Amino acid sequence: MSKIVTAEQAVASIRDGQTVASVGVIGWVVPDATLSALGRRFEQTGAPRNLTFYFPCGTGDAVGIKGMDHVAKEGLMKRIVSGSYINPVDPRTGERPALMRLIQENRIEAYSWPIGASMHWLREVARRSPGYVTRVGVGTYADPKHGGGKFTARCEDDLIQRLQLGDETCLFYPTWPLDVAIIRASSADEFGNLSFEDEPLVSAGLALALAAKASQGRVIAQVRRIVPRGSRPATSVRLPGNFVDAIVVDADMMMTTDVPYDRNYLVPQADRHAFPVLPFGPDKVIARRAAREVRKRELGIFGFGAAADIPLIMAEQGLIDAQTGSEDYWFTTEHGSYGGIVMNGWQFSANLHPTALLDGLQQFDVIDGGLCRFAALAFAEYDARGHVNVSKFGRANPGAGGFTDIAANAERLVFTGSFTTGGLDVDYAGGRATIRREGKVSKFVDTAQSITYAVQDGVRAGQSALIVTERAVFEVGSEGLVLSEVAPGIDVRRDVLGQMGFAPARILDPLPLMDARLFEPHEASAAAALADGDPSVVS
Repeated sequence: MSKIVTAEQAVASIRDGQTVASVGVIGWVVPDATLSALGRRFEQTGAPRNLTFYFPCGTGDAVGIKGMDHVAKEGLMKRIVSGSYINPVDPRTGERPALMRLIQENRIEAYSWPIGASMHWLREVARRSPGYVTRVGVGTYADPKHGGGKFTARCEDDLIQRLQLGDETCLFYPTWPLDVAIIRASSADEFGNLSFEDEPLVSAGLALALAAKASQGRVIAQVRRIVPRGSRPATSVRLPGNFVDAIVVDADMMMTTDVPYDRNYLVPQADRHAFPVLPFGPDKVIARRAAREVRKRELGIFGFGAAADIPLIMAEQGLIDAQTGSEDYWFTTEHGSYGGIVMNGWQFSANLHPTALLDGLQQFDVIDGGLCRFAALAFAEYDARGHVNVSKFGRANPGAGGFTDIAANAERLVFTGSFTTGGLDVDYAGGRATIRREGKVSKFVDTAQSITYAVQDGVRAGQSALIVTERAVFEVGSEGLVLSEVAPGIDVRRDVLGQMGFAPARILDPLPLMDARLFEPHEASAAAALADGDPSVVS
């Protein structure tokens, strides 16, 4: 009997009150057609109702690939647990995602877990253990003392518990069954054997399938094509058909938003001129300065946002060979792509011209095991107690993604981002920074709205941390922030201290200037700044 069905047939058996799990990474590996069919079924029939959705990370971008926004419907969705949420403005409609509106209006139960927990939790479901135990996240927004990952007032159940094991405080995530897993692969035969040859990421697809089957649940696999049984070597089949119940074929599924298919995300051969070139401005200045912290032959992991610009800057400056990539600079992201160039924007997560790939659970073994010694991450807020926030601020509820695990386990941290946001306009004429219009919102606040990681505690335990902005650089010391560099042309009192909700613990005296070559539009000067010299010193 063939397992090949339409998307509508695949979701027809989902019943009221079940738990449905799926995964994508922004637009990558999203089983979009199947999630869309589930949303349409509810709109047309009013069923199924009151589902719990489990997404280990943000599935879909709510723009070109809707992903979990397809099922963000009151009545269909009772509860969602996700490692990250997406909140862009759709450039065509001007609207925020439907899921974000449900969260902001308190119309569903919304929980946010660090992605490391949301990935590793699946392993515990698959082996029928009581739950997942970790020290990562203690003292953060995931800790019951700081909200327990609850993003709406409707959340009453404590999905995360605080646990004492001997002298150590840990977080405990109890397991529950998954009734349906909806995953994506590239090819399937009629038995359901799955391979992923067109996908630059695997994420948690394999783990979701095994967790659902251990729960006596069903697995629906969306693929691009059907191939004859036995036509692929066993080494290319990542999930046996024994664990697949239904196959949905979508021959036209996008690789990710704006990318129908591009084999450059699958192969290591590189052409440096094909890399995107960042326009000159504050983001480029930040990435140039942060790139000076990258060391040779040290595995570096880069987070979403401004931090992801760093490898592109290094490629632009010729530090990565056009044909062979680099044996000296080792790049990865939380989603398991190794080598090549970390991309930014909607193409973040899958590296261009990668050399190797791990699945999501293995990658968080790497991260939690401290193998990514250097980490570059963005920040939304940094407060007087040394807390950094990217998980919840203003009306945005993006969650932590992999940030908490990455920050907790790296030896060297660099946080990147503009000093203020909301209309910031900076001019760098003549190698000097001039704030033409200040942003409406300062990122340096007295109290962060959410604690994604306690940076100062990490420094006291042996980490090093730097904050790089377009106008100043701070070191995080055990006593607090130390202003360690300032851009030429910046008035420290007005443009730095006057834009902070708290005072730095210390200002270096004399205060070094950021290298003026970082502010030159031409890459040759900036490359020289990266290659040599210490910052000059204010006399």
